[in-house]
Amino acid sequence: MHSLIAFNKPFNVITQFSPHEKYQTLKDFIKLPKFYPAGRLDTDSEGLLLLTNDGKLQTKISSPKFKLPKTYWVQVEGSISQQAIDKLRKGIQLKEFYTAPAIVDFLNEPSLLWNRVPPIRERKKIPTSWISITITEGKNRQVRRMCAAVGFPCLRLIRVQVGKYNLFTHQLPLGEWCHIKTSDLY
Repeated sequence: MHSLIAFNKPFNVITQFSPHEKYQTLKDFIKLPKFYPAGRLDTDSEGLLLLTNDGKLQTKISSPKFKLPKTYWVQVEGSISQQAIDKLRKGIQLKEFYTAPAIVDFLNEPSLLWNRVPPIRERKKIPTSWISITITEGKNRQVRRMCAAVGFPCLRLIRVQVGKYNLFTHQLPLGEWCHIKTSDLY
């Protein structure tokens, strides 16, 4: 039977099932055979990761050709400017490609978040700010690279939504997973 899983991935967890000498992997949290990540979420990123045992569904979720929106909450170094937000919204040139337009908004510091372990670096004289960014692409480290390209390096990146499925609406605790329906996404 084909299944879909939502996992709230902690910081410093690698999105693979094979053992790793330095980091925890998905196998430390999910004990089900033959499930694979539908897309990637970097080791230093947190939040919603979908996994499935259905290859076609995996492609439909992860391939940019299907334009499934993915929303991230991003803590950046500095007080992000309206000009930077506007650039992110229009799309920007990264080294090898031009990003598609994104939905980007200022965000108050989210109260729903768990504490990150280890905490982000803090500089007393440099403020931080939060944005919400929704993209339909998902190139390697794209959101981090976009933020850096407009002069506001990413300090913390949390994927909060894929399609219609929102991590906080469903109250999925950090390090936990649950079965969901495909209809939860579309």
